[in-house]
Amino acid sequence: MNFLRHALMPAAALVAGLLWISPLLLLCWGAFHPGGEAMRLSLQTPWGLANFPQAWNVAPFARYLLNTVAIVTLLLVLQLTVCTLAAFALARMRFAGRSFVFGLVLLQLMVMPEVLIAENYLTIARLGQVDAYLGVALPYIASAFGIFLLRQTFMTVPQELEDAARIEGLGRLGILLKVYVPLARPTYLAYALVSISYHWNNFLWPLVATQTEASRPVTVGMALFAAPETGVDWGVLSAGTLLCVGPLVLAFLLFQRQFMQSFMQAGVK
Repeated sequence: MNFLRHALMPAAALVAGLLWISPLLLLCWGAFHPGGEAMRLSLQTPWGLANFPQAWNVAPFARYLLNTVAIVTLLLVLQLTVCTLAAFALARMRFAGRSFVFGLVLLQLMVMPEVLIAENYLTIARLGQVDAYLGVALPYIASAFGIFLLRQTFMTVPQELEDAARIEGLGRLGILLKVYVPLARPTYLAYALVSISYHWNNFLWPLVATQTEASRPVTVGMALFAAPETGVDWGVLSAGTLLCVGPLVLAFLLFQRQFMQSFMQAGVK
């Protein structure tokens, strides 16, 4: 029985892994084959790199990538700032209604962002942030997941460390920056990975909040490849999609060990 289990487990893991990565493999196959042959899984079909220059020239890809990096970076900086301050207040500061406020934070986890699209659009329109980086980032700044994750991490920091820092003359902000933030580095890294991957691939809200190439991210720009009025070239579409997801895949392959360690240390499953 043990022999059978040891024989079947690796095989099952291999099959599950192949099923999980099969869309990416199909995407790579289509990217290196011309449009008519992109969906034919035949080893005799010609292949080449012609789809990539075509995909790059169909739309201002460089501008879309720059917009995506700018939006993701701005959003991550604002999220880490707001979530750190909110989590520290909920974990270490005593004030009336603290439990109620934390309950509202948890309640936000149950609300899908898509439900609030109309109200969020009206809000950024009143602020004059339609078709702007800040307008795309604004609804996601106060992340309930980030606040919850950091609060739980801050609560594990021994009170003695905070008392020692206070004896050394540090104020509340100094204690946060020199005691809590360094001890929560694995949590910050784990959360940053989740945030970057989610917002890099986010489509619906940027589609609503952006109107021109000045702020349109690469996921919205990719919609141009599948426009019905121009037809669908699956080779070019696959190449463009690969250019879109390539930076994230490359980052994971280069830093996968650090990624796994940060998730395990932060307790993110």
